[in-house]
Amino acid sequence: MDLSVRIVQPEDAEAIVNIFNPIIEAGTHTVFDTPFTVEAEREYILNFPQRGLFLAAVRTQDHRLVGFQSMEPFAGYTHAFDHVGVLGTYVDLRYRRQGIASALFKASFEAAIEKGYTKIFTFIRADNLASLATYLNQGFRIVGTAQQQARINGQFIDEIMVEKFL
Repeated sequence: MDLSVRIVQPEDAEAIVNIFNPIIEAGTHTVFDTPFTVEAEREYILNFPQRGLFLAAVRTQDHRLVGFQSMEPFAGYTHAFDHVGVLGTYVDLRYRRQGIASALFKASFEAAIEKGYTKIFTFIRADNLASLATYLNQGFRIVGTAQQQARINGQFIDEIMVEKFL
C-alpha cells in the first residue's frame, strides 16, 4: 500500500473515530472500552501535548486515513521522565498487515528523536499476540507483565510492558 504519514489535524477526528471505535467494539485489541465521539476526539487533538506526536497514515491513492499512532510524554509531574514517551498504535481493521504500522513506527521514531525522546514505552494486552509481534518486530523488548491490569466485561486482562530505546 502506498502511504504518506503526516501530523493529525482536527479535521481527522471523524476518520480516527471510524478506525478506533470498531477496534474498541471488537473487545480484543485494546483496553479502551468506551467508544469515542467525533467531538471528543477533535477536542483531544486540539489539546494534544506540545511534546507529543500524533501521526496519521494516509493511503496515497484516495487520501483515506488508514491508521494512526499517538505518543504522549510518560509523566508530566516531573522532568525525570522527559525522555520517555508512551505510544499507542491503531490500524483500520480492514487494512491490517499491509505495512501501515511499519510506516507509522518509522515516522514516529524519527519525530520522537527530534523532540528529544530516547525511550518509548507502552502496554499491550497479553491476549493481543498480533500487536505484541508487531512491537517486537519494531525493536521493542518485553520488560514485564502487569497482571490483572485491566478489567473488561468483568474479566481481568494482563498487559505486557514493552520498551524501545531510540
